[in-house]
This record gives sequence, C-alpha cells and structure tokens, in this order.
Amino acid sequence: MNTSFYLWFILLAAMLFFPVSNLIWVISVRRLQNKLGVTLDRDALHGQKIRARFISLFLVALFSWFFNLWLTSAGNG
Repeated sequence: MNTSFYLWFILLAAMLFFPVSNLIWVISVRRLQNKLGVTLDRDALHGQKIRARFISLFLVALFSWFFNLWLTSAGNG
C-alpha cells in the first residue's frame, strides 16, 4: 500500500462521516422517541449525537478501508 491508498482512505472517510453520522442520529432519535412515546430533551439529543458520531467513525473507517482495498486490488485478478 502506498501513500495514495491512505490519502483516498482518509478523503473518503472524511466525506462520508457527516452524512452517515446524521443518518444514524436521525434513526436513533426516532427509534428512541417511538420507544419512550415522548419528544427528547436537549441533553438526550446531544447524547444521541455523540453516540451516532462514535458509531459512524468506526463504520465509515471500516467501509473506506475495505472499499479502497478493493479498488486497488481490483485490477490484480
């Protein structure tokens, strides 16, 4: 693996981080609101945002790593 692999890995992960984080946050907040039957307060929303960012960090990094690995090895047969 060369430096271009790591550059594209970081670039793809950075580009996907915020949309994936927001998607996970919305799904998590809606699920929790339906489960509790009330709207969440400010602290609960902030906690869900931190949780969504933590989950998306690992998810996006893992996807970006395997996607770039697949792209660089696709022409090798």
